Amino acid sequence: MKEKKNIVLMSLVVGVLLMAIKFFAFFITNSNAVLTDAAESIVNIVASSFAFFSIYLSSLPRDQNHPYGHGKVEFFSAFLEGGLIILAGIVIITKTIYNIFYPEPIKDLINGSVLIGITGLVNGALGWYMVKKGKKLNSLTIIADGKHLGTDAISSFGLIAGLILIYITEIFWLDSLISLGLAGYIVYSGYKLTRVSIGGLMDESDLELVEKVVEHFNSHRRDPWIDVHNLRIQRYGATYHVDCHVTLPYYFDLVKVHHEVSEIDKAMNSNTFNTELFVHADPCVPECCHYCNMKNCPVRSEPQTINIEWNIDNITKNKKHFNQ
Repeated sequence: MKEKKNIVLMSLVVGVLLMAIKFFAFFITNSNAVLTDAAESIVNIVASSFAFFSIYLSSLPRDQNHPYGHGKVEFFSAFLEGGLIILAGIVIITKTIYNIFYPEPIKDLINGSVLIGITGLVNGALGWYMVKKGKKLNSLTIIADGKHLGTDAISSFGLIAGLILIYITEIFWLDSLISLGLAGYIVYSGYKLTRVSIGGLMDESDLELVEKVVEHFNSHRRDPWIDVHNLRIQRYGATYHVDCHVTLPYYFDLVKVHHEVSEIDKAMNSNTFNTELFVHADPCVPECCHYCNMKNCPVRSEPQTINIEWNIDNITKNKKHFNQ
């Protein structure tokens, strides 16, 4: 948790410095396009501040009011960041449209481009680092912050190209056109971030994550696990809550059932997943025999004729696999 806080704190400090550089670039150029980039830096600082708080809050232990922990706050953090990005884009679009009718002279584009280029390189490197560390630490907040910085870097490089074009052609109305394009890109990136956060708050299925869990089930598959169905996954910060139904031989006693459930729990937590697992054990029925892998089963009513591979379609449905 300390590492997460240090990463976000670093992002916050760097964000303050880069914001100062970008606003200085705006003051020497008087360019709306540069102002667009500078305004997004304010969003970076506010978002990093809330991210720092959300990481602290998500690290708190479970309590009576929050039996699943406080990890969902990371989705609120991502939602706030996305909302601020959209707001910044709308403000810039409004100002740019105003300056189309009431233009202001722009100047010193080369020095402004150099300053924006420096901030773009720093943001790009920091964003790449944060996304990489966020995935390793399984932190949506750090990943969202890193992707935002990456978006900021891309818009900065696009801005530099536009400023150089204006300098060469002396077509100054291009400044407003570039500003509108960058603002539209900012709004779209904010929408994508809020979309992810709302999906997490609504417990929307993360198909990529479900695929990984299905692959893990297949790689650790044991003969007594006749089928797995009704698989569901919820994310609370860095913790995944996985629940599913597993069909086991009906003649297993409670001790044996508990052993198999423990083996499933070991399989789910044998990689980078931090998983809390809830398994509902279903007894097998004669219709399961034709795909059951149990060797020397004393109650088999018919031989095994097929081997059903678990996939995202059959493992998420709430029914045994003979009903496929």
